[in-house]
Amino acid sequence: MTEYRRIRMVVKSRPTMEGAGVHLHRAIGFGEPQTFDPFLLLDDFRSDSPGEYLRGFPWHPHRGIETITYVLAGDVEHGDSMGNGGVISAGDVQWMTAGSGIIHQEMPKGDLQGRMYGFQLWANLPAADKMMSPRYQGIVSADIPEVSDAAGNRIKVICGQVNGIRGPVRDIVTDPEYLDVTVAPGATFTHPTPRGHTAFAYVFDGKGEFCQQRDPYAYEAVGENYMDVECGPLLGNRHLVLFGDGDAIAVRAEEEAVRFLLISGKPLREPIAWRGPIVMNTQQELRTAFEELQRGTFIKSQGL
Repeated sequence: MTEYRRIRMVVKSRPTMEGAGVHLHRAIGFGEPQTFDPFLLLDDFRSDSPGEYLRGFPWHPHRGIETITYVLAGDVEHGDSMGNGGVISAGDVQWMTAGSGIIHQEMPKGDLQGRMYGFQLWANLPAADKMMSPRYQGIVSADIPEVSDAAGNRIKVICGQVNGIRGPVRDIVTDPEYLDVTVAPGATFTHPTPRGHTAFAYVFDGKGEFCQQRDPYAYEAVGENYMDVECGPLLGNRHLVLFGDGDAIAVRAEEEAVRFLLISGKPLREPIAWRGPIVMNTQQELRTAFEELQRGTFIKSQGL
């Protein structure tokens, strides 16, 4: 018998500022970093005001993680210290494995209406892979399959599998799944998830009922900024749902459709030493990384 995942906690993303002055909402990145293991950070950078994002994210390093950028509207120009560059446009995904180290920049440009909509997710790398050669998987919108079911639900499969259709992002060590799901009005969407994997949904349009838990007191409130009874059973824009364990998730839409990211991955259960854009396992590894930045020996591989 299928055991559907119940809601463990609900987070409302918080306004914050990053880079050279980019206004965004952060859903993951506060509190204990092990809470969403292997995921470390989720930023929602949707904005209609160019002044809130045009300063962008100038040159900065990464080591020990993967950064996943998904653009809904606008463009993000990117470049790195080894001469690579390009543009992530509406519907595109860049899955960058920083590994042993990369220095890059990301500069949002927006579209003709001034919109810049998208998300960036950070996924941790296990200790055995933190110093692997860096790589990009750049996926254009046309290469991301969209699956429809009998209920009228639509699922863009970026990474993982839905009804036998696999996404274009492959060979990621934490065995992640990254889906863009739209549940039709009055419909229910169910999807299997591996037991033991961390799974969460981030809502960015409409409202939905997650796991059919109508009693708001059933939610487990853990720490600051988590679910309170005022949110009610229907969760909408900028709410993140962290699920407990189980075989599958279930989400229902009522009078309006609900659209959300559904993301899961295998926890690493390793120590985390994190400072800014570098995530290692020990404080000594962090010190070494920053010393190498100062000495100019940070880049280890020309593998991009």
